Amino acid sequence: MINIINKEKCSGCHACASACPKNCITMELDGEGFLYPRVDNSLCVNCGLCEKACPIIVKNPFSADVIAYSIKNKNEEIRKQSSSGGVFTVIAQKVLEDGGVVFGASFDENFDVKHICVDNIEDLSKLRGSKYLQSVIGDTYKQAENMLLEGRGVYFTGTPCQIEGLLKYLGKDYDNLITSDIICHGVPSPKVWQIYLNAKCKTLPKEAFHRNKDEGWNNFSVKIVYGNETYRKTLHQDPYMKAFLGNLCLRPSCYNCSFKSKNRASDLTLADFWGIDNIAPEMNDDKGTSLVLVHTKKGKRILDNVLDEIFIKEVDADKALIYNSAATSSVDRPDNRNKFMKKLNADNFERLVEKYKKRTFTQK
Repeated sequence: MINIINKEKCSGCHACASACPKNCITMELDGEGFLYPRVDNSLCVNCGLCEKACPIIVKNPFSADVIAYSIKNKNEEIRKQSSSGGVFTVIAQKVLEDGGVVFGASFDENFDVKHICVDNIEDLSKLRGSKYLQSVIGDTYKQAENMLLEGRGVYFTGTPCQIEGLLKYLGKDYDNLITSDIICHGVPSPKVWQIYLNAKCKTLPKEAFHRNKDEGWNNFSVKIVYGNETYRKTLHQDPYMKAFLGNLCLRPSCYNCSFKSKNRASDLTLADFWGIDNIAPEMNDDKGTSLVLVHTKKGKRILDNVLDEIFIKEVDADKALIYNSAATSSVDRPDNRNKFMKKLNADNFERLVEKYKKRTFTQK
């Protein structure tokens, strides 16, 4: 059975809980606000399916071939609403137009982030844009499996650990499944996000954006609308972004991530194309450009199907990843990380961020 002794060995992907035939594994919050599996030993039959579904214990196979592209959505309004180049929306729209469904991260009514299923283009806006905290998978692996078995097309998006968890849970390839992960810096604690909201907002937000581009793509900002007020600070000013980029509030497994690699089990990897000026400067207008890594024939096929809707240029994958090192390297764990997490509350949020943040030269 799953037994978490070292928290750095669990990404919270939900694969073990989803695979358990006796439903004896529940995902429970720890003191830092992260979910970990808990086994009810009285129900466990020691079938071992939870361990077989764990992508950290049993690795997924992956393709050794990678093709890299810089991509921009031709629809300027969609690109403005997107974190980078708007390529997710182009792919998702195609899947929906063909009768499929899309899974991704969305804010709920309390502004926590959970994975949901979308079956119409109008609701795609819920999944668009980066959410800088860990999304709760819930039963979406099971939902995706049921739809795949019905023959519907499924586009499942998430962090690398979530996509690897889905693939281990499914246990086989489906022609009607498309997956895309991201180049992930690490996932902050949902508890820290809620403490931050309580510190910054007088009421529950109406809207929240971690990647607002009013000040440009390179100098993106946090934007929160609550009551009749709007809070907006750039990534260099906002305390939550300082804590996130300073690695103060990440899940323990993120400091030694098992899924850092140029080669992935997903069909596609989507990311901001940082360093675009050094690779393909003609693709940069400070409105957002996506770096897309294609790992499978399915991934290449879906891009070929949307060529009329995107600007695309093939680039050298190794050169592109020089400026996107989070694809292959975990972030450093700050010495003050545990102190920050233990002392944090709404009254001292900003003060503790300033006290404990430490940014490397590369981060600056």
